[in-house]
Amino acid sequence: MKIYTDDDANPQAMKDGPVAIIGFGSQGRAHAMNLHASGCDVIVGVRPGGAGDKKASEDGLKTAPIAEAAKAAKTIMILTPDMTHEKLYREEIAPNISAGDALAFAHGFTILYGRVTPPADVDVIMVAPKGPGDLVRREYERGRGVPCLFAVHQDATGKARERALAYARLIGGTTAGAIETSFREETETDLFGEQAVLCGGATELILAGFETLTEAGYAPEVAYYECLHELKLIVDLLYEGGLAKMHEFISETAIYGDLVSGPRVIDEGARERMRGVLKDIQDGTFAQNWILENQTGKVRYEKMLEADLNHPIEEVGKDLRERMAWLKGGNAATE
Repeated sequence: MKIYTDDDANPQAMKDGPVAIIGFGSQGRAHAMNLHASGCDVIVGVRPGGAGDKKASEDGLKTAPIAEAAKAAKTIMILTPDMTHEKLYREEIAPNISAGDALAFAHGFTILYGRVTPPADVDVIMVAPKGPGDLVRREYERGRGVPCLFAVHQDATGKARERALAYARLIGGTTAGAIETSFREETETDLFGEQAVLCGGATELILAGFETLTEAGYAPEVAYYECLHELKLIVDLLYEGGLAKMHEFISETAIYGDLVSGPRVIDEGARERMRGVLKDIQDGTFAQNWILENQTGKVRYEKMLEADLNHPIEEVGKDLRERMAWLKGGNAATE
C-alpha cells in the first residue's frame, strides 16, 4: 500500500477559495488552525455568540454563521458530531453549496449510511486524522504531523482526489503519511475498532478482570491497579513498538502468561462475537439502531452510560488517582 507524503500533494489545490470549518471542537480547532497557518483562507462556521465563536475569535480566526460560511467557501468541512449532520446539512449547507464546491468529512458515517445526499455537481471527500485534535495541532506546530486517511466518494470536478491530498497536507497529514481508503472502509473499520477493541472491548475486559478479582476476595484497590492502572504501561509499549517492544520490556513470566492465557480469554468464541459486531456494522444494523436511539431521546443510551459510570471501579479509581501527582494539571490522554 502506498503511503502518500508531502511530495504527492499540491497544496494549491485547496487554495482556490475559502475553507469553511463547520464546528470548533477538538478536531475543528486543529483543522482550522493548521489550515490557517498553512496559508488558507479559513472561515469557522459557528453559532454567533456561542463558545465556538468566542474561542475561534480568540485564536484570530474569522467566524460566521454556518450558512454564511458555507456560502462563502469553496470547501466545506463538517466537523460536528455525526448525529447533527443531517439537520445541519439540510438547513444550513444544502441551500448554500454551489457547483464545483467540495464537501468534506473526517468520518464516513454520514455519507455511507445515507444521512446526507450531496448534489451530483460537488466533490465529496474525506480526510481523517488518526489522532485527537489536540495531537493534530501539537504535531503540526512541531513541524511534524499525524497520519491521515483520505478518500473520495464523489468526483464532480475531476480534482477531488487532488483536493483531498492537499487538505491532508495542509493539516500535517502527509508529513506523517496519508493512506488512501474509501468511505466504507474507513467507517466500518473505525466503528469496529471502537466497539470491539478500543472502547467497548477494552473497557469490558477491564471491568471483567476487576470483577473477577474482587469477587474472588481481592482488594478493589489492588484489582484497580492490576486491571486498569497498569494498562497504560502496556498500551504505551504497544503504541511505540508493537508486540516486539512490549515483549522486550515485560518480564518473561508476563510473556509466558500472555502466550498461554491470552488465547483462553480471547478465544474463537470471542472472535465469532467480533464477527457479529462487524456484521451489524456492515449491514447497517448498528447505524440504524444509533440513529433511532437519537430520534427517541437517547433514553437507553443514557441508562447504559449511567450504569457504566456508576461501576465500583469508578469510585475506587477516583480515590486512587487523587494520590497520583503526575495526573494533576494535564491531560494524560494527550500528553
